[in-house]
Amino acid sequence: MNQTSIFRRYKLDHLLGWLLLFGAWHFFRYQDYPRNVSWLISALKVVDLAIMVYITNYLLIPQLLYKRKYVLFAIVYLVMITGFSWLKMYVQGQLINRPSLFNVLDKGRFYDNVIPHILLVSTGAAIKLLIDHARSQRRLGELSKEKAEAELNFLKSQINPHFLFNSLNAIYFLIDKQNTTARQTLLQFSDLLRYQLYDCNAPVIEIEKEVAYLQDYIRLQQLRKDHHYDVNVAVDAGVRGFSITPLLLIPFVENAFKHVSHHPDQPNFVHVSMGRENGSFLFQVENSKETHQRTTEPPGGIGLNNVKRRLELLYPGKYELQIDNNDTTFKVALNLHLS
Repeated sequence: MNQTSIFRRYKLDHLLGWLLLFGAWHFFRYQDYPRNVSWLISALKVVDLAIMVYITNYLLIPQLLYKRKYVLFAIVYLVMITGFSWLKMYVQGQLINRPSLFNVLDKGRFYDNVIPHILLVSTGAAIKLLIDHARSQRRLGELSKEKAEAELNFLKSQINPHFLFNSLNAIYFLIDKQNTTARQTLLQFSDLLRYQLYDCNAPVIEIEKEVAYLQDYIRLQQLRKDHHYDVNVAVDAGVRGFSITPLLLIPFVENAFKHVSHHPDQPNFVHVSMGRENGSFLFQVENSKETHQRTTEPPGGIGLNNVKRRLELLYPGKYELQIDNNDTTFKVALNLHLS
């Protein structure tokens, strides 16, 4: 981790900026106050300003301004600045034992404190808005680039859909009618291809279709496993009536079947559950695994790294992803905020 990353991670750049402001403020204004408390008053002014800036940037802007609650934002913003201005004036008067000098009822004193606070805190808010806008534009650029690359790769690997489905239909009718398992399997495979080729072209898709796709995939995987494998899929009744990004969940299920254990005398399982609670979509996949993986690729693999990147781009700040990897099991829990 380079020095820039360390500074940003631990907010050392913020600390350095406030220290520089404290030094400049104290240098230019220390002569206005008694020597024994001048540094304390300078610290009071900087801390007072810092608190207002952080409340505005990390609470009021995300929770009110970005949610288009403009009137409530303006009211809370002005009340906060007025309250902190009064509090600062009161503490200053107590520090120099001259409360009358900082009388909160004095309009001149009041304007001299409130107006600069509005300007300074608004400057901090403007910087926050500019940084957020730049990040948003960068995220959109990355998303557009990845989407273009994905579409290009899809076109390179795409087989003519009509030829493909005609071939599958021909194979279907060549299978003996008594072999219902083979026919049903081929239909499920056809549905998987149809979903990938046609339904996934939109940016979002109904959760019902995504769940049906996962269930078809899981049924095909079960055909490859024997009775030593316990595969369970639980979908709550509330998982309906909303949309998500297509093919967002399949890498978690693919990873589970890829790395499931193969113990001859111990339980081998893949458990998938989906639910909806308090405006969030809850998705969990857990599988048993070998104590020592036979493959050099870790259980997460490239697939999970890619889906993490997609979540960062498509659902910034709207998801929690927890991965628990121990000696015998691998579990992924995704909490996707729908609102």
